[in-house]
Amino acid sequence: MAPPRRQSVQVSVGTVRVGGAAPIVVQSMTNTDTADIEGTAQQVKALARAGSEMVRVTVNTSEAAAAVAPIRDRLAQLGVNVPLVGDFHFNGHKLLREHPSCAQALAKYRINPGNVGRGSKRDPQFVEMIEMACRYEKPVRIGVNWGSLDQDLLARLMDENNARPEPLSAQEVMRHAVVTSAIESAQRAEEAGMRHDRIILSAKVSGVQDLIAIYTALASRCDYPLHLGLTEAGMGSKGIVASTAGMAVLLQQGIGDTIRVSLTPEPNGDRTNEVIVAQEILQTMGLRSFTPMVVACPGCGRTTSTVFQELAKQIQSHIRHRMPEWRRQYEGVEDMTVAVMGCVVNGPGESKHANIGISLPGTGERPIAPVYEDGEKTVTLKGDRIAEEFQDLVERYVARSFAHKDQDAEVTDADVAVDA
Repeated sequence: MAPPRRQSVQVSVGTVRVGGAAPIVVQSMTNTDTADIEGTAQQVKALARAGSEMVRVTVNTSEAAAAVAPIRDRLAQLGVNVPLVGDFHFNGHKLLREHPSCAQALAKYRINPGNVGRGSKRDPQFVEMIEMACRYEKPVRIGVNWGSLDQDLLARLMDENNARPEPLSAQEVMRHAVVTSAIESAQRAEEAGMRHDRIILSAKVSGVQDLIAIYTALASRCDYPLHLGLTEAGMGSKGIVASTAGMAVLLQQGIGDTIRVSLTPEPNGDRTNEVIVAQEILQTMGLRSFTPMVVACPGCGRTTSTVFQELAKQIQSHIRHRMPEWRRQYEGVEDMTVAVMGCVVNGPGESKHANIGISLPGTGERPIAPVYEDGEKTVTLKGDRIAEEFQDLVERYVARSFAHKDQDAEVTDADVAVDA
């Protein structure tokens, strides 16, 4: 059973709902030059097809701002309706003022209170961005970042801490500063006219324990929806493990309304990996279902053949390829489990627990592969076409076991994003 969610207000970001009783939202960010209209649109399409329910784009120059509306138009031509979020730093007030088409085309603005301006310019430039959001009726994410913390605020809190009889550590003051920056900035936004139900908060850091401590404190002090994620998770397994370790603890406490896994891609790597990891975090925790799960054993001395590894990879790829069509046609198919096991030790048992599973022969076992559907053995495969035959059985199982959706029903925005 999933843990109870922290109570928060619900914020509408285009067609997506964040917070309240809405499902936890997966989002991502492009790494293209936003001024490259076609390149950015194609990456947004790929991220949306992978399952990103919001996509953030960098808006850092006049050229980038001018490209946002054409990107939105190009996405419409591609059939992609995913909300676009503008990521602003330093000059966001100016870009929104000078490019009204950008301000209108975006579904949400991300504002970093540490980067809106220094000294006497900070508050007026922050307020100008809030006023633009109010004018175009857009929500905002006030995103505090450990690496660009408001230095005036930090100096003030350091001075206050030094005056304490028992001062806190520098790390504790930094954590407190991140939380305070988020809360005070949200209050300032409301004083400038922003509605309470149009504010989302984030407090990005790069350390797992800092992430847990900061979001736990933030959740106790407000009811704004919270966006989770490490700001620099890292590359490969390190980034996946760090993101999972931090966010899983918070999600288990019911904290978090939208998440991003900020993976550093390999050179020329696939940007959509961060979307898949975010989905798998939520699905393995039982918080949401996105695609059928493939259960496969790790292998041991009993499984010297690579057949089960190759079949597991093939089935997983096939499921991801077929999921857009399955999602459109079948109700509940994302909850299906498929087992691909490598020997007789746990193979039959795991296969019986799955909706459909296959137990391949291990070293020295008879060259046959029993298939189980809903706990019952239905057929035994053998020969050189086991992979193709099992794939066909999975297709027939889906068609037989899941109710057909009403083809005349309105297509959801999630379906549009995934199918694009």
